[in-house]
Amino acid sequence: MAKYLLGIDVGTTSLKVAVIDENAKILGIASSKYKLLTPTSCSVQIETESMWQAVLTCIRLLKDGKGIDMTKVSGISISSLCPGLVAMDENGNVLVDAIIYSDRRSTEEADLILEKVGRERLFEITANSSMAGAFSGSSMLWIKRHMPDEYRRTKYFGHLNTFLVNRMTGKFGIDYSNASYTNLFETTGGKRWSQDLCEAIGIDRKKLPPLHESTDVIGGLIHRDLIEMGIPEGTPVTMGGADTPCATLASGVTKAGDVCESVGTTDVLTVCVDKPVFDRGFINRCHVVPGTWIYQGAMSFAGAANEWFLKQFCCDLIDEARDIGNAYHLMNVEADKAQPGCDGVVFLPYMLGERSPIWDPYARGVFFGISLQTTRREMNRAVLEGCGYGLRQLSEIAERITGMKIKRFTSIGGGAKSDTWAQIKADITGKEIQILDVTDMAPVGAALLAGVGAGVFRDVYEAAEKVDRSVYKVIKPDHSHDSVYETRYQTYVSLYPALKEIFRKNLNC
Repeated sequence: MAKYLLGIDVGTTSLKVAVIDENAKILGIASSKYKLLTPTSCSVQIETESMWQAVLTCIRLLKDGKGIDMTKVSGISISSLCPGLVAMDENGNVLVDAIIYSDRRSTEEADLILEKVGRERLFEITANSSMAGAFSGSSMLWIKRHMPDEYRRTKYFGHLNTFLVNRMTGKFGIDYSNASYTNLFETTGGKRWSQDLCEAIGIDRKKLPPLHESTDVIGGLIHRDLIEMGIPEGTPVTMGGADTPCATLASGVTKAGDVCESVGTTDVLTVCVDKPVFDRGFINRCHVVPGTWIYQGAMSFAGAANEWFLKQFCCDLIDEARDIGNAYHLMNVEADKAQPGCDGVVFLPYMLGERSPIWDPYARGVFFGISLQTTRREMNRAVLEGCGYGLRQLSEIAERITGMKIKRFTSIGGGAKSDTWAQIKADITGKEIQILDVTDMAPVGAALLAGVGAGVFRDVYEAAEKVDRSVYKVIKPDHSHDSVYETRYQTYVSLYPALKEIFRKNLNC
């Protein structure tokens, strides 16, 4: 009988489920949205039960809409945004809904972690710094200080794959790629929870779940809703990993020197390395590929800034798109009418703080250089160019640390197939961009991990080799605009240092 593998990918506002066969052929992908909880301007959480209902919705869509025989599913695994901190009691009941990467309420706690541990010592152990939302340790400390009853009742602080694995099997765990984003894990050394950091920060080590490889089977499926849809009881559920490592696995990033860009709500440049030598400007973590690590330059709000501009300033294009097409395509058509360099307008995409490379929760978005001649088309294009300048900044850091010259990279994700945006990024960075035909790689990567755990694939290398990575388009840099882009890039990199203290003084959350 054919063996199918099911991968779940939890994103910021929606969830996707992919089913592949033993040759990694995609049989179907379904998606469903869920609620974000934003009770204050600094708080961003996923409503966990709504997310679980999205899992069920997607599987029903694949079963009933695509006709996929769920009785053939031989393994399940999870890809999840990271971090997405969930506090659970001993029965897996959610005490605190998932606090995600853009949540800024634990800014004070993040500063306390740096004060208690020391910036150098923290980086030495975890390969990372501390910033509200970006690493879940500060959110754990916030819960301890502001929700003491929930902290006391918490059996485990896990990430979203912890929650989903528990919901499906009744067991708890977390993988190394997710644990790398806690400020409590020895990323550079023993791949274990750091008792020293737990004691210094004040988090009970016993509240951290058991650690696993991403291909470890945590248990068999016991949840009745999934079993009633045809997935066999006892189907092995594999731990899985964070979304970017899962997506890059499916994209073929399995060895040192492989590079990939993932374009969604965030824009993440990922570089695979085989030695734990890191840069403070990047997020650094264990890969889902054993024996490797990945640098991640994560611009938190690249895609989100584009969506923000559409909703706030382009309502006419949204209305027009109802009749003739995609609103983002119409935005791109308009952006193409603006001159490269946007007549001096430069955009900083720091909409609610930023991770790579500045690590500043106080930073905010900026349009610089607006004049009486500026129109919407210049501002529209400036948003796309600003993310391109950020990508160039990250690629230059990666080249400096690894000592290699990045000539090209693969691009995946929901925003990858914007030809206008891809051309802007290629021109600004000077890199060739290979856009893959299948851009939803994270749920496919999760399904690959399920296949390794279930014994369908020998290892992650065999699994990754089976994926069809047909190229949608190759974008080559056009060097005719190098001079203007160089000038604007220098403006871009100068703006944050000039505004850093003003951002802090202007804080409104």
